[in-house]
Amino acid sequence: MIGFNVTLIIIIITAGISFIAMNNRDVFVKLLYSPYQAFHRKEYYRLFTHALLHSGWIHLFVNMYVLYIFGRVVESSFEYYKDGSGKFYYLLLYIGGIIFATLPALKKHRDDPMYSSVGASGAVAAVLFASIALKPTMSIYFIFLPIPIPAFIFGALYLVYEAYMDKKADDYVAHDAHYYGAFFGILFTFLTLPGVFTFFFAQILEYFT
Repeated sequence: MIGFNVTLIIIIITAGISFIAMNNRDVFVKLLYSPYQAFHRKEYYRLFTHALLHSGWIHLFVNMYVLYIFGRVVESSFEYYKDGSGKFYYLLLYIGGIIFATLPALKKHRDDPMYSSVGASGAVAAVLFASIALKPTMSIYFIFLPIPIPAFIFGALYLVYEAYMDKKADDYVAHDAHYYGAFFGILFTFLTLPGVFTFFFAQILEYFT
């Protein structure tokens, strides 16, 4: 019997709800992430539902494309290491990435009724960095350069970029959610798959020798 694909199910559900919300303002407003509403009106569901919404088709496509590429790697790896419960742990990774990535905005903007955000970027970052933890020397093609970059180097550049943009940029992108999601992804993988921690550094050491 062919097992179900969690990554594909997440993509289908997210794309479906994003499509509905993009065409129904009431649904969009009801599900978006508002730290003010979550904190003061106890609408804690928003910490999760915002990941099912996207601001437009490009936003949706980029997130779901990255999830599709790296989610397959992570889901199959969790199935290998966690025989029989791998999909459950993979789902915990994704949902945990959603929730954990909201924490900085909850602290920073809980008294700001005008702040809101949408998108699965925090969860996608968690999956991306879980894949880096699992396969640190795999090649990732950087968007602007047609050359492969080892995953662990790409990951370091990604974190530096997001940290810089979080402090300097005024582009209405929740950059802090990206690196909080990334941090959760790699930490969750190391804690739930203990052998991966030593394998990660062994692979990097081998890369330089």
